[in-house]
Amino acid sequence: MARPQSVKIREVGPRDGFQNEPENIPTEDKIRLINGLGRAGFKRIEVASFVRPDVIPNLADGVEVLRGVEVPDDCRLMVLVPNSKGLENALKHRDLFHDVVIFVSASETHNSKNVRRSVAETMADNAEMARRIKEAGLYCSAVIATSFGCPYEGEVPLERVLALADQFKAMGVDEIGFGDTTGMCNPAYASTFFTAAMERLDGVEVTAHFHNTRGQGLANAYAALEAGCDSFESSFGELGGCPVPAGSTGNIATEDLVSMFHEMGVDTGLDLGKVIDAAREAQAVLGRTLTSHSIIAGPVTWNN
Repeated sequence: MARPQSVKIREVGPRDGFQNEPENIPTEDKIRLINGLGRAGFKRIEVASFVRPDVIPNLADGVEVLRGVEVPDDCRLMVLVPNSKGLENALKHRDLFHDVVIFVSASETHNSKNVRRSVAETMADNAEMARRIKEAGLYCSAVIATSFGCPYEGEVPLERVLALADQFKAMGVDEIGFGDTTGMCNPAYASTFFTAAMERLDGVEVTAHFHNTRGQGLANAYAALEAGCDSFESSFGELGGCPVPAGSTGNIATEDLVSMFHEMGVDTGLDLGKVIDAAREAQAVLGRTLTSHSIIAGPVTWNN
């Protein structure tokens, strides 16, 4: 497929990033950072997760955050739900968000450690949740974690992942994201994978979600782009990582992804300077140095 000339980037830092932070992030700081991301031009920001507070304490204030943020009218707020109970709690606040994310792991072991269920049990619950989400008039995104490898099982067959994607498509989801949960993908496989996924999932938005655990995140994003993928997830400041297993590092940095695309002539609709500003503000809030290259070096400027 021809390389897309424009892409969509979903910012997941306020959920995927904050959930892994060891320190408590004050609600007012979260709101301020999300508002800054909204000003950068994001059309979709993943803000909260309706999980038990004792499981992920740093997301316990999700409803307060949703109530407090002020983003442009064309920016859609997203929430993640792990099961039907989480969805039930989320729908009590239906007016505060636009999109709902459901998920499963392609690996039985990772799925069991992450949500204490088998893949089949999770998919049965996802089918019911997808029905309720669509009935509520909400956009439904599905994410398949460990799509490119599992830290417990190793290789995850492509056909297993795409078979789960087929199930999600049959449920009527609007989007299917493929997560490199612990950064096990490489550019050659990313090319093979997204070529197959784009051909198989016609009519569904296909999204790439890479982690930079082994330093290959941007190369994988480039390979997915060349395969025709035009939808990506990333996290400002390279925040995040999978809590299962511990120690998995974060998503590719949004500011680095945007910088790469812009230098290639691929439009993102985002203000790179404002994305970097948001990442630097996150650095100040967290009280530590974040290592994305764009925070350190700033955007490229050309002397014409």
